Amino acid sequence: MKESTRNIIKMHGRRYDRAAHNYVYFAFYDVYVKYFLRAGRAVARYLSRVPLASWAFGQVFERYHGKVVTQEDAAKILTLQEDVILGPDKTERIIPYRYANQIILKEPQYIAVMDCPCRLSRENPCQPVNVCIAVGKTTAGFWMEHGKKYNVRRITQREALEIMRNAHEQGCITTAWFKVATGGRTGVICQCCTCCCGALEGDRLVKSIAGGEKYSNIAPSGYRVSVDEEKCGGCGECIKACSVFGAVARGEDGKPRYDRSLCKGCGVCVEKCPAGARELVWDREAGGPIPLDLDIAKEMLSGQR
Repeated sequence: MKESTRNIIKMHGRRYDRAAHNYVYFAFYDVYVKYFLRAGRAVARYLSRVPLASWAFGQVFERYHGKVVTQEDAAKILTLQEDVILGPDKTERIIPYRYANQIILKEPQYIAVMDCPCRLSRENPCQPVNVCIAVGKTTAGFWMEHGKKYNVRRITQREALEIMRNAHEQGCITTAWFKVATGGRTGVICQCCTCCCGALEGDRLVKSIAGGEKYSNIAPSGYRVSVDEEKCGGCGECIKACSVFGAVARGEDGKPRYDRSLCKGCGVCVEKCPAGARELVWDREAGGPIPLDLDIAKEMLSGQR
């Protein structure tokens, strides 16, 4: 048995079922994602009116979900120099999930990247496909020993930052993933586009079945966008940038109009604004979601362990 497999089993303790799920999930990543999406599409097409369908999707998304992370906050994860063990998040304000709700990054300088299974499942995927990042030896080490067919390679922290920045240049968002199958912790950092990302497609599918945001599997970053109308020239770059969530649209007066209810706070529209008219703001006292900023997380979650 390979060392990384033993580490996976150790991480899950007596839950050998979860260890097996973890193994299958990453060892057969492309097949897993492809058939999971096919099943979701079939349910959406043929069983959307069956009450149990929305319940079933809800159970799935209690155990498999992510959170939008800004470039700045993701950079703190990708440049860690020491272990971080925080949570569980009992208030569900940073990680708003019942089962997978911890930040556990052991040996975070050990980083690997491999081909994105979501992009591999598409006929004409966005390029490059080598954009899925694992932080921490438990997951990244497993990838290195089991993911050769996904062109896995170990990378430096600087290379990880470059992958993220290039993805944002292409209009992708960054997400951190928390799964019961991977120990209820984060460590997988994805670069997601609306055309290829299976998670974003799954989010749309469950909304079409259950309706509304009740079972959304992608939590907002915790930031909102503040717009300086005097600086805004109405060029529309923010509209093109917000292709993932559609929170910016052209108003009747021709100017971009921001819909906060649709915004997940990814920050791409802020990055693309040539006039510097947009910025991300966290309303600290508002009582809403809290960003996955490690400095804030340490402050909020240290006492909950």
